[in-house]
Amino acid sequence: MIGLSAAALAACSSTRTPVVQEPMIDPYYQRMYGEVIGEPHRVAAMDLRRVDPKWWRQEVPYSTTERAGTLVVDTPQRFLYLVLEGGRALRYGIGVGKDESLVFRGTASIGRKAEWPRWTPTKSMIAREPERYGPYAGGMAGGEINPLGPRALYLYKNGNDTLFRIHGTTEPYTIGTSVSSGCIRLMNQDIIDLYARVPVGAKVVVINSPMVASISPAALAPAATF
Repeated sequence: MIGLSAAALAACSSTRTPVVQEPMIDPYYQRMYGEVIGEPHRVAAMDLRRVDPKWWRQEVPYSTTERAGTLVVDTPQRFLYLVLEGGRALRYGIGVGKDESLVFRGTASIGRKAEWPRWTPTKSMIAREPERYGPYAGGMAGGEINPLGPRALYLYKNGNDTLFRIHGTTEPYTIGTSVSSGCIRLMNQDIIDLYARVPVGAKVVVINSPMVASISPAALAPAATF
């Protein structure tokens, strides 16, 4: 090493900062999950670098005996499907209840819909976590900090409110995990999209057991989107 020139020594000792390539996100999805304009409260754009693409809204093959227009909520797989014609479905990533015993299962219907809904924790939620939910026992008006987000679909069974909701979220980066108090959460852009597609009275099937999850393997692969 003694005979090496200064230039050679400099070349040996120099270090280069590696260039980190930012993931390229299709502009289509950037628009899909961009800031929503025209709402009474802000709906911020999603940073899709923080969300696995499998949770992004997309049309997929889906084999089911349910009629088009039915919602199938597959809690084990963390997906909600809006059944379409021709063996297809529109698939949304969801967040689910952190305790399986809190999650509704079976068949219900959309009893009502609400934009920027008021949120009131249930008595059982307050009993489980009084410090967290007690202050909101009287309810919270719709807005940016409301846990239901910009839209909510209310599930009814035999004419009665099940207290189970499909709604938006103030924690959009938890989609794909088990963190909610029992209801189903979607990214805010997704619940706005779903809300516009689903009428009151639509059938909802909630699967809450891996043994009965009837998903076509092809449904887990990305396909055409809209």
